[in-house]
Amino acid sequence: MIVPMSNDHITPLITSETLNRWALELGFQQLGVSDIELGEAENKLAQWLKNKFHGDMEWMQRHGDKRSRPALLEPGTLSIISVRMNYRPPQSYDPAMILNHPERAYISRYALGRDYHKVMRKRLQTLAKRIEQTLEEKQQDAFKYRVFVDSAPVMEKPIAAKAGLGWVGKHSNILNQEAGSWFFLGEIYTNLPLEPSTPVSNHCGDCAACIDICPTQAIVEPYVLDARRCISYLTIEHKGSIPLEFREAIGNRIYGCDDCQLVCPWNRFAQTAQEADFAIRNQLDSVQLLTLFAWSEDEFLKKMEGSPIRRIGYERWQRNLVIALGNAPPSPIIKQALIEKHHSSSELLQEHIEWALQRQNNPT
Repeated sequence: MIVPMSNDHITPLITSETLNRWALELGFQQLGVSDIELGEAENKLAQWLKNKFHGDMEWMQRHGDKRSRPALLEPGTLSIISVRMNYRPPQSYDPAMILNHPERAYISRYALGRDYHKVMRKRLQTLAKRIEQTLEEKQQDAFKYRVFVDSAPVMEKPIAAKAGLGWVGKHSNILNQEAGSWFFLGEIYTNLPLEPSTPVSNHCGDCAACIDICPTQAIVEPYVLDARRCISYLTIEHKGSIPLEFREAIGNRIYGCDDCQLVCPWNRFAQTAQEADFAIRNQLDSVQLLTLFAWSEDEFLKKMEGSPIRRIGYERWQRNLVIALGNAPPSPIIKQALIEKHHSSSELLQEHIEWALQRQNNPT
């Protein structure tokens, strides 16, 4: 539980300029502060859940109003510190090239390196400790906080928009005029009554590039994403069989999808990651599908240690690869690999392998 602090307990040392300087020193590219009023976002979330756009992600509604009312999640919260950190790898194969080579695996750019949760959380904890150490001794016990990085019921995107880090784009990601959208978000809920930052205006205009490019038409209207149709959801969050209607559209995307970001005009200004932990691992930016398909479960767990990909588990990893192999150009080597894997696979994988073999034998 967070006990609120009054303005009388805030030292002049905790200013916006100070917070921004510390954030930059810790490797964040921007910091902003918001209040805890999320009424508009709460209404939009309620309608989104009512439409069942969250699919299997039942946790999206499990916590009730705690997601949109920060003081319910952490009583005493008065302010939210929001930060962003770039993740686009500085040296990687052109994503468009990989998407146009169906024998290779496309993995979302955010997952090519180390798990961002660990990196961001550690830095945010350090930032909070600096605040704590800067406060006068008598105030230290009164300062309370909680760090979040894509964890717990936190509406990170509306919070980031209120904190001035950007605006919510039509694809539902945060967009920044100077940095595009290739960045992670993190938050500190605190009982400090900090001065809120100024939000920025929306600059999407009439552009509909992200809506038009989506392979599965998951952006059902501007600013509204039906997760049940989204390739990122299907390949990462969805645990069961991938619906037949989406398999061909998935192409060679085996973990996530970046199409709406790749086409966004604002990403002409995107900045590359400065964080060494986000460097590409295991050549995942241009690896052959068959190379990944040949990994045993032990190899998968070992090679993906410290990677965000590891959390989907071996079965979903193989399921996604099977779909991509089914979408690849017909090949005797691919068919043989699928046949050999079939007898030792789970019922879920067998069903996808049979589909992939049909595709290989009867390409459209």
